[in-house]
Amino acid sequence: MTESTSKIRAGIVGGAGYTGGEMLRILLNHPNVDIIFVHSNSNAGNHVYDVHKDLFGDTDLTFSSELAKNIDVLFLCVGHGDARKFLETNDIPDYIKIVDLSQDFRLSQNAVSKNKKFVYGLPELNRENIKSAQNIANPGCFATCLQLGLLPLASKSLLNNEVHITATTGSTGAGQSLSPTSHFTWRNDNLSVYKAFNHQHLNEIGQSLKQLQGNFGKAINFIPYRGDFTRGIIASIYTESELSEAEALNLYQSYYAGHPFTHVTNKDIDLKQIVNTNKCFIQVKKHDNKIFIISIMDNLLKGASGQAVQNMNIMFGLDESAGLRLKAIGF
Repeated sequence: MTESTSKIRAGIVGGAGYTGGEMLRILLNHPNVDIIFVHSNSNAGNHVYDVHKDLFGDTDLTFSSELAKNIDVLFLCVGHGDARKFLETNDIPDYIKIVDLSQDFRLSQNAVSKNKKFVYGLPELNRENIKSAQNIANPGCFATCLQLGLLPLASKSLLNNEVHITATTGSTGAGQSLSPTSHFTWRNDNLSVYKAFNHQHLNEIGQSLKQLQGNFGKAINFIPYRGDFTRGIIASIYTESELSEAEALNLYQSYYAGHPFTHVTNKDIDLKQIVNTNKCFIQVKKHDNKIFIISIMDNLLKGASGQAVQNMNIMFGLDESAGLRLKAIGF
């Protein structure tokens, strides 16, 4: 695809927020995509770089209040509940593929809107279904990180005990709208627990685990933390298992063989290895009778916009890594 007319024509709804900004950064440099419009009612007429100031010099795109229909794919980078409202109030032709980054269509009982059926878009679980899908429900950030830490065990029906998880996310996970817990003066040099044992992403995690291990019914004890950094998720997971460390490591490496963004090791890992990339790194260790998993990824990329583009690549038959060979910050 070298000619502009042969490229995938993309539209973005909700282009002023964190996920919309990351979507712009990726697609502006994607070799197979042209951005046709970026929708934002509150910023209509303003240049994209007026909001995303780092894009000054990269694009002269302006935000639009109009929805063009001469596109191939539509990314919904809107808040939870707003994607369903958007589709109910706007006529999106069936020939336009949709990738929704909200939680509105992730659960199977909610996966239909106006005859549009959504496929759960975790490539490491549903790649074959994504290939033929017309609409994708992009997974949540915590959900992606935790599922990637557990799917190999479920694939062999080895999740037979309670799962214990502690995970910390950066402040961008809360979105761009201000709240008392997202102000710098509160968040900086601070750490706090929220939604202990009842985080909303537990439902989609359970759904995916049961897809691989139908009898899974053990508790997932999940304690989420707000971190005093901007982006990234680090999750520590453990469960009782009879596997040796070598067996567990082989299981994880075998499961993720052929998946370009998920990499498994028994060496120590840290967030700076994956921030600003679409990668997930997984460390596998054994402590006494427990398998101990650490899963790390960027909440805005593999946890949101990067994974959405990965899904688009699969849907359109492109190289899965196209536009996503991104550099980690390193230091």
